[in-house]
Amino acid sequence: MSSLRESSLYQLTSMRFRLFLREPEALFWIFIFPILLAVGLGIAFRNRPADVLQAGATSAQLTEALNSDKGLTAATMDQAEGTHELATGRILLLAIQGGGGVAYKYDDTNPDARLARLLADRAIQKAAGQKEARQSSNDLVHETGARYIDFVVPGLLGMNLMGSAIWGLGFSIVEARQKKLLKRFVASPMPRWQYLASFLLSRLVVLVIEVLAFLGFAKLVFGVPFRGPLWELGILCVLTSLSFSALGLLIASRAKTTEAVSGLMNLAMLPMWILSGIFFSATRFPKLIQPVVQSLPLTAAIDALRGNMLQGMGLSHLGGPMTVLAAWLVVPFLISLRIFRWR
Repeated sequence: MSSLRESSLYQLTSMRFRLFLREPEALFWIFIFPILLAVGLGIAFRNRPADVLQAGATSAQLTEALNSDKGLTAATMDQAEGTHELATGRILLLAIQGGGGVAYKYDDTNPDARLARLLADRAIQKAAGQKEARQSSNDLVHETGARYIDFVVPGLLGMNLMGSAIWGLGFSIVEARQKKLLKRFVASPMPRWQYLASFLLSRLVVLVIEVLAFLGFAKLVFGVPFRGPLWELGILCVLTSLSFSALGLLIASRAKTTEAVSGLMNLAMLPMWILSGIFFSATRFPKLIQPVVQSLPLTAAIDALRGNMLQGMGLSHLGGPMTVLAAWLVVPFLISLRIFRWR
């Protein structure tokens, strides 16, 4: 045990952990910020009753028909007033009584307006005596796993693992280079690979607290499901964190100033913030760029986390994303060993 404590790798790793605990800003961004973000998104996209849509009609008969539908509320107005109400966003649809039927005036680029049109036509046709060709009924479900908060939590987890790994390692290395500390390390009998490996190992200590705090909050407050084995989820989190740690080492290998490394880290992370499907599915992007999107480490991490948490997929079914993450762990770390600048 004493020999382990005296080893340079142990001392370097323990130093990294102690330095991290002395940075209140880092503690906020790693532990508190993702929880606050989850709270905001969970409230904004919470399950709630369907909205009652505002509509207008040019006759009392149409107004009565529209108000018979629980999803609509309507008022009688002339066509000029209704057009003004549409333009100012006070109503979504105007039903205009004509000699040959009813005309609907609405903005078809607005999803709520399209829904109002369907509800209005159904209500008016029903009031006119039209009968349904076949009776239908609703079987409403509100299942965990299908909500937006369930979808976004794995994305936030992947984003947080990326940010804490890249920012934490990048700034620490460049700061030590600016202060000429790296020159002292390289002059010691410490193997150079141990200095880089200490950053990866220190991430594992922080990772446990980081993941447990965020996912525990998501489970207790929002009831986010964990359908896959928890130990496999832990493996995915470790692999994700180490992959981004290796990328952070690569980014900081040559940068001499915090300004330079900050720009490089933003350059590396910005495409992933946009393309990797944190807040919406990455499949929304055109097929032409899908090979690029799927090769990003954050895309692979989020796909694997969602597959485990929401679909109950085991590691044997997540070979593709795990291969991408493993490649982003091995290749950047090996390149870092070759090009790392100690001065």
